[in-house]
Amino acid sequence: MHHPTRALIVDDDKEICTLLCTYLADFGIEARGVHDGAAMRRAIAEQTPDVIILDLMLPGEDGLALCRHLRATGNIPVIMLTARGEPADRVVGLELGADDYVVKPFDPRELVARIHTVLRRARGERAAPAGGDSERVSFEGWTLDVNTRELTTPRKMVVPLSNAEFRLLWTFIERPRRVLNRDQLMDAARGQASNAYDRSIDLLVSRLRQKLDDDPRDPRLLKTIRGEGYLFDARITR
Repeated sequence: MHHPTRALIVDDDKEICTLLCTYLADFGIEARGVHDGAAMRRAIAEQTPDVIILDLMLPGEDGLALCRHLRATGNIPVIMLTARGEPADRVVGLELGADDYVVKPFDPRELVARIHTVLRRARGERAAPAGGDSERVSFEGWTLDVNTRELTTPRKMVVPLSNAEFRLLWTFIERPRRVLNRDQLMDAARGQASNAYDRSIDLLVSRLRQKLDDDPRDPRLLKTIRGEGYLFDARITR
């Protein structure tokens, strides 16, 4: 029997935590609020949540530092929650591995919809390897374990991937040697349409190039096709 969806809200505004917990309960989401990074770590150790709603502005460690920590230690989906809506903040949050971004003030129904979208995407990814295809995919000496989302270098070193990096790499692997534009990559990698000002896909590609040790000045794997998008120039074996 599946447990109810469990959400952990990390926000130093206690009133917002209480209101969100009450609201989410009406949609069958079991929510708990904590107010700083130390409390977040304790809550995760006690019971792993299905999704974390993480405020950017927090006392002590801010939301970006905590998002970096979460991505280094696991793959719990993260929705950034903040009053700051500048594109740079949104891009940095996504670059660090956040799965989505909601700007205060917001309609709670929007947060519920985003929680469902993020969880549906995450659960679909976890279920994907059981579909019959190989759980390991190799290209140019690299190996991607689809179950653990671990990337292994030709020298057998393990490289961890954030959720967004994994989705982007998987998108390229499914479409090798095809030019993909930014909108296609954003739709596939984040599961929602991008907008004309959202350049986070360029940062994600840059980050993935670093993980793949691909020289941005002369990339061998992730090639920039000027005016069109990107191309993954690799032979895939399963």
